[in-house]
Amino acid sequence: QVQLVESGGGSVQAGGSLRLSCVTPGRTFDYYPMAWFRQAPGKERDFVASINWNGVTTNYADSVKGRFTISRDNAKNTMYLQMNSLKREDAAVYYCAARRPTTPRYEYWGRGTQVTVSS
Repeated sequence: QVQLVESGGGSVQAGGSLRLSCVTPGRTFDYYPMAWFRQAPGKERDFVASINWNGVTTNYADSVKGRFTISRDNAKNTMYLQMNSLKREDAAVYYCAARRPTTPRYEYWGRGTQVTVSS
């Protein structure tokens, strides 16, 4: 079974930073586009950022542009999300996802990591 595992979540004050990681033990996603999504209580899961297979192309939700940075290290089978200047509205469960290059739908998901932002 394909497995993605997120880590790095926690509690931080507004204005602070966190770095999330997503590892893919047992399988390589070198050629797969990957992304971060988030879901706040009572809300739908929203797109946060995506990255192509070699890290050259990235995309961000408007709400996080200039504050979050997505990156990946294929040699370590790991994707990252550096989150700076965190706001209370960034609080959510963050999920990493991957998809085959031939499909637009993200097929592989982690179980999520909680990010809490206090004022």
